[in-house]
Amino acid sequence: MTAEPLADQRVLREIGRAEALDLLATVTYGRVVFTLAALPAIRPVNHVVDDGEIVIRTRRLAGLSTALADHADGAIDQPDLVVAYEADHLDPVERTGWSVVVTGIATVITDPERLRRIAERLHPWVDSAMDTAIAIAPEIVSGMRLVTG
Repeated sequence: MTAEPLADQRVLREIGRAEALDLLATVTYGRVVFTLAALPAIRPVNHVVDDGEIVIRTRRLAGLSTALADHADGAIDQPDLVVAYEADHLDPVERTGWSVVVTGIATVITDPERLRRIAERLHPWVDSAMDTAIAIAPEIVSGMRLVTG
C-alpha cells in the first residue's frame, strides 16, 4: 500500500532549546524514560512546565519513584537520576507536527509551596493518589518540526 503523494513537500527542521521548551508547555502529556531493574522503562504521564522544569506527579511506589529510590540507595531525594522526557504533537491529516526530547536530572520536589502550586495545576488522569511530584531539570534539549517546505 502506497501513501498518497503530498501536495507540498515536508521537511524536518531542527528547533532550538527555547522553542522546544515553549512547545512542551503547550501540551499536557508525554513519556518519561528511565531505568528500572537495569532495563529501559517508558511511562506515559501528564506534566506541567514549572520554573523551567518538567514536573510530573506519581505514586511513591510507582516505577519512576522506585527507580529514584533504588538509584539513591533508599534516599529518594538525591538529585542524580538521569531520565529522558519526550512529548510531541502530530497532525495526521496535514502530516506536520513536532517532537521534543529532554534529557535531565530527576528529583523529588519537597518544597511545600511548590508542591501546593503543582497540585493546583497538575491533576492525575488515573483514579489513584499521586503523592510524589518529580521535577526534571533539562540538561540536553532537542527538537524537530515537520513542516511544509
